[in-house]
Amino acid sequence: MSEVYINNKLSGEIDNPQEFVQQFREERRRSAISPNVNIFIHPITQDVAIETMKGRTRRPLIVVRDGRSMLTPEHLSKLERKEWAWNDLIAKGVVEYLDAAEEENCLVAFTEDELTPEHTHLEISPLGMLGLCAALVPYGNFNQSTRLNAGAKNQKQAVGFYAANFAVRMDMDVSVLHYPQSPIVETLMHDIWGFDRHAAGQNVVVAIMSYKGYNMEDAIIVNRGSLDKGFGRSTYFRPSTAEELRYAGGLVDEVSIPDKDVKGYKSEKDYRHLEDDGIIYPEAKVAEGDVIIGKTSPPRFLSSLDEYSIASSTRRESSSSLSHGEEGVIDFVLITENEEGNKLVQVRVRDSRTPEIGDKFTSRHGQKGVVGLIVSPEDMPFSASGTAPDIIFSPHGIPSRMTISHLIEMLGGKVGALSGRFINGTTFDAEPEDALRKELLSLGFRENGTEVFYHGETGERFPAKIFVGSMYYLKLKHMVANKMHSRARGPIQLLTRQPTEGRAKEGGLRLGEMEKDTFVAHGASLLLKERFDSDRAILPISEESGVIAIVDEYKKKSYCPLSSENATISYVEMSYAFKLLLDEFKSLGIYPKLILESKY
Repeated sequence: MSEVYINNKLSGEIDNPQEFVQQFREERRRSAISPNVNIFIHPITQDVAIETMKGRTRRPLIVVRDGRSMLTPEHLSKLERKEWAWNDLIAKGVVEYLDAAEEENCLVAFTEDELTPEHTHLEISPLGMLGLCAALVPYGNFNQSTRLNAGAKNQKQAVGFYAANFAVRMDMDVSVLHYPQSPIVETLMHDIWGFDRHAAGQNVVVAIMSYKGYNMEDAIIVNRGSLDKGFGRSTYFRPSTAEELRYAGGLVDEVSIPDKDVKGYKSEKDYRHLEDDGIIYPEAKVAEGDVIIGKTSPPRFLSSLDEYSIASSTRRESSSSLSHGEEGVIDFVLITENEEGNKLVQVRVRDSRTPEIGDKFTSRHGQKGVVGLIVSPEDMPFSASGTAPDIIFSPHGIPSRMTISHLIEMLGGKVGALSGRFINGTTFDAEPEDALRKELLSLGFRENGTEVFYHGETGERFPAKIFVGSMYYLKLKHMVANKMHSRARGPIQLLTRQPTEGRAKEGGLRLGEMEKDTFVAHGASLLLKERFDSDRAILPISEESGVIAIVDEYKKKSYCPLSSENATISYVEMSYAFKLLLDEFKSLGIYPKLILESKY
């Protein structure tokens, strides 16, 4: 006897599980049972599980009977003539949706020529096993799986033409590429998805070689001539918002240029860009600290007495200004109302970004790297035909990562650029490499993609031939202008007296245990004294009781309530965070006694 579970609940027992499951599937294919139901038989226990619940990932497969696909040429012609739709294929039992459990009972063929009598299903297209972004990677079946995942992930971070109405949108933290292009080597998914309407990269000439060591460790070298022609140029947009909120007691915020008697008034220089309504004008050049929306708010804390006093009329400054490290041009000013009918002001700042050292680029194969050097066009190595590459890519990124598709795309891009056509690089169904090599040979180039190169500075011929081709490169949103951060002195936290955290708050850069080890290893251990005293505190300690004593500034004397009057009080240097720890011990009822010893 085998048990039957419906949605993980025991519902009954059956004698012949195999026959039951087979009959169940036949009924489903005849549409007698809903196509949303899946059935699974456990190979060892022979228990049967029927699933109807939401949240399962299911995928369509073509049904196979006796080694033959149920999808016939007649079906395909009916689909092409639009006599049948997708739902008809499911209703007629030609295609069925399987979940992860039911797929365990099946043997799925990749292609029709692989079919044997043991097969139960056939892939509609092997491309179906990939997600959207992974299907955009050309020649993906020549890649190691990890790199295919990385390539898919990187495409999500690419700067491109994300929306046609970007000029009127207030999106947070976005970039728009100035000259987006469609890839020469594309896949079936590019057409299905309409990638040409929102492309996210550019076709560039890539040479695989080393140049002065500036492209070691995945870095790339970029031709300045390419940047001047528009390679990788983008604009970064960032909006700021201010609204007139209403408070208890009929008090409201006010968007205007703050008066000088307002609490927290900055300086006239900070408000110089504001117009009479307290809002900045479009195309104003702004830098860190400049106010872009002037605003005043009522006092934060109002007691019942304050409401009637004259002093409470002192408002506080609450303007929106550019934070630390930001600069740009005011691109768009929007004045509207929020849901409550209060005034809402949105201002968008734009900043033009030309690729610089430290900006991140990637191919579609997970071969990401930062710009290590920007070389003048006259110093770039060049081919016998006079072509200088836009990017020089390090050869050491290939062997360990096994991204063969990176190399095939270069070959395909070269063929496509020379013959003026798009190359089909769809995973499992691409133009074969041999055909690309033959076409490259017929176009007057070496079939292996290599060319004779000359040194840009000396004009000498390189002894080795350089592999060069055209490929699609993406600029990623991780730009050094958004991440560059340093600090000498600055704001500290109220509780621990240590520097604030994060670039936006002008925070410090943390030196941890491992960084400490590197200093010691370099013989610079005395530097740690300087690095680790960001919250240095000198506190009076009673040598008798071992707790922090009290300093009475008025009477000019120190004493400890737990000690006798003539107890010695010594000043000890410690971290303020340690002093905080002692206070927390006290709050738990623990007596943290410090036993002092002479330093010398």
